Amino acid sequence: MNSRNDLEPLLKKVKILSPDFIFIGGSTVSSEDFENCIRIVKEEVKIPVLLFPGSSNQVSGLADGILFLSLISGRNPDYLIGHQVESAPIIKRLNIETIPTGYLLIDGGKTSSVAYVSQTTPIPEDQTSIAVNTAIAGEMLGLKALFLDAGSGAKNPVSSKMIAAVKQQTSLPVIVGGGIKTIDQINEALGAGADLVVIGNKVEEDENFLFDIKSIMSTKNLISKN
Repeated sequence: MNSRNDLEPLLKKVKILSPDFIFIGGSTVSSEDFENCIRIVKEEVKIPVLLFPGSSNQVSGLADGILFLSLISGRNPDYLIGHQVESAPIIKRLNIETIPTGYLLIDGGKTSSVAYVSQTTPIPEDQTSIAVNTAIAGEMLGLKALFLDAGSGAKNPVSSKMIAAVKQQTSLPVIVGGGIKTIDQINEALGAGADLVVIGNKVEEDENFLFDIKSIMSTKNLISKN
């Protein structure tokens, strides 16, 4: 989704929701499409754009900031540090604000594009202790945020039990995304301790869902992901 015609219907919905941030990125997005998408979004909406990169080529000086992600739940060195080393001098030259973020991929009931592309195994949804220990290690390494992600289009979101355990055992902001399709699931994630909730596919599919979200926006923190 990188042309203006493709993006305009979605951006109209984003304007209705008026989220705190828009994340732009993906596991299979080309650098040209990526840059074009950011340019169009920045022209159409006045909401901060943060990069949610899936590879080292997803960097743009047009963005307001970047989650400098390390896939700490996996053991593929390319996604632990490899892509970061490749992109670091570019990010430094462009002077993009970075947020060092530990990315934990959680099993959401289906194989996600992140798991496929990164060739890493998600943390099983019932293995809370693994997620907690991984999050603690990320904090000890100096990361500034944690992202628990069940993957785009996941059947099941990250459980409230896992969110609560990670939040209780670390002092970092916790972002949660993947598989969130209902207001109840949003409230469960926030109630368990999530600081930010990422909404993606459901926003694109159901415009009425935007108004349901809007009704709780005054007291909740939500993010729309493109």
